[in-house]
Amino acid sequence: MQDYIIITDSGSDLPERTLAELGIPSVPLNCFMKDEPAKAVTLRGKAFYDELRAGKIACTSAANLSLFREEFSKALQAGKDILYLAFSSALSCMFATARIAAEELSEEYPERCIRVIDTRCASLGEGLLVHLAAMQKATGVSLEELAAYIENKKYYMMHWFTVDDLIFLKRGGRLNAVSAFAGTLLGIKPVLTVSHEGKLTPAEKQRGRKNAILALAKHYAAECADCALPVYIAQADAQDTAVQLKDILMKEHGAKQVTIGELGPVIGAHTGPGLIALFFVGQQPV
Repeated sequence: MQDYIIITDSGSDLPERTLAELGIPSVPLNCFMKDEPAKAVTLRGKAFYDELRAGKIACTSAANLSLFREEFSKALQAGKDILYLAFSSALSCMFATARIAAEELSEEYPERCIRVIDTRCASLGEGLLVHLAAMQKATGVSLEELAAYIENKKYYMMHWFTVDDLIFLKRGGRLNAVSAFAGTLLGIKPVLTVSHEGKLTPAEKQRGRKNAILALAKHYAAECADCALPVYIAQADAQDTAVQLKDILMKEHGAKQVTIGELGPVIGAHTGPGLIALFFVGQQPV
């Protein structure tokens, strides 16, 4: 039988322990503080978000070509084909760089197959898709069968999220200065989603944090394909709020498997502390 491995990247926000359990290597994106560009950020959780609250600016960049070649070569030298599930191409050049690495290595290993897929997902939306891919692989499907499954399933991955402070979206170019200022004064909390193309897209506005969280739950109730499927919640130093959302999903909307995870620095640099994001499989494609 064809022997292959799934590889993803740190844009998935899957914990190292989960990746190890699934046997999935991860290619890291880069995060650094603007005032220390040569030093990679090692802080996580509250420590990282407290730095942002204190006014520090975090910057990010994709992995370089050599890192992809190094990670892919490990699998190829072990006689394994590769299915790489990439962070959304609308948010990063990880997909494009991985394709270049795959093309170069295909010439060096012509007997091996390297498939690179743009998940068009972010954070634990990508993580959930990787999780589903691992579950599907465990059933014994071939690489090509799994690739076809992912190419279809990625359009059913629902991303709904809200942020606590609009200033970080403004810095990232997601909101202009006027709307960010007015929203902050009025206590407006935007609810955003990820489009068919994998782009962050404002969807609605809610007055206050509580209403924004309830809006996420309502989207789950209206769009979820199957309450038995896994659901992921990502939080940026907002564990209590994430637990509240989990309770609503399970007690009021019948969700069976809800996992709370941490929004990592790569995405948290652009959304700031306080983000709550909900990821699940929808009934209809995005």
